[in-house]
Amino acid sequence: MKLNRLKFVYSFAAIALFALVPASVSFAQGNGPHTSSKFEGPKANTGTVIHTIEGGKSILRVSADFKVPDTPAPTWRVVDSKGNIYTLDAFKVAAVVGSKEKREVVVPSYVHDIAKVQVYCAFAEVLLGEAKFAAPVM
Repeated sequence: MKLNRLKFVYSFAAIALFALVPASVSFAQGNGPHTSSKFEGPKANTGTVIHTIEGGKSILRVSADFKVPDTPAPTWRVVDSKGNIYTLDAFKVAAVVGSKEKREVVVPSYVHDIAKVQVYCAFAEVLLGEAKFAAPVM
């Protein structure tokens, strides 16, 4: 009887251990850095997005070769693995003299994962381009 109980305990422990391994692997994938595919679209078709975790915050940055589209209101958008779309900040920030580009954005904590990053024109309500991650990141 004791032997059967011992076998049960070891079996249960082994199953629990194997259940935790994939969870720890997927968690490790979320720590980055991760690089997306190249942007593809009518206006945003250069560069990539790099996802990192810094100080506990999820950050997206466009690569040096990314050119912010010359449209009235290019805006950061992210799409999660369920297809939910989150509109974030504008790429162009009005300054006292001229304008400044916002080439990185902090992803809010309510966004659970990121499958795609889009460049969206908020003025014309048109998708300008998107870049995909091989697997959702976060």
